[in-house]
Amino acid sequence: MADTLAPRAVIGVMTPAMNTVVQPELELLRPEGVTNQMQRFRLGGDNFSDDLPDEAAKLMDCKPAAIAIGLTTDAGPGGPDKLKARCDEIAEQLGVPVLGASGADYAALCALGAQRVGIVTPFNAEVDAVVRANTEAAGFEVVAIHGTQAPSLPEICETPLEDIRAVFARVAASDCDVILQVGTALPVVALIAELEGAHGKPIVACNAAVYWQTLRSIGITDPISGFGKLLEQH
Repeated sequence: MADTLAPRAVIGVMTPAMNTVVQPELELLRPEGVTNQMQRFRLGGDNFSDDLPDEAAKLMDCKPAAIAIGLTTDAGPGGPDKLKARCDEIAEQLGVPVLGASGADYAALCALGAQRVGIVTPFNAEVDAVVRANTEAAGFEVVAIHGTQAPSLPEICETPLEDIRAVFARVAASDCDVILQVGTALPVVALIAELEGAHGKPIVACNAAVYWQTLRSIGITDPISGFGKLLEQH
């Protein structure tokens, strides 16, 4: 029998325990007939999170059609590839698609035909250098990268919207053709349409990207209006 509130699909959503941004942002993006069901995990260990597989298994009690992991790992050397391997391992164990935000970012950039990428991060210049290297390793030319320089992971969630707008403006002034935002605790989804209108460039916000890829992986192709070109046209 279909879920009364989710006749089309239940989507599992996982996020680091301290992240207070992923849940409300993905709620903004839900198509009709879909619900999001949350599970949190703690960061740490060689594989980003020692308890991620166990927490994902608990989430299966609500029978999700797919799981979106609201985590980008671009700040660590080789992080996106490691996260993809982790997602693939969990997907094989659970029997449903499991998508991470870093891989979704790259898929979204490809969907938009991106070649010259500008990047917005919540990090400092030292960490941004790692993000640049990972993005270039994925096949994109990075022409600009700037961060909001949040002093800690929990404080990323507290970044003022004006600071986010200012960093986007700085990156948009480059000759990039798409702007990528990494760091799932940085609140950007509600600003996407505004920023695309202001700067005339498509934006791939990581939380929007992982939800987009998760929906598309289970055949839900509804255009989602009000949150930028990716969700409206792809």
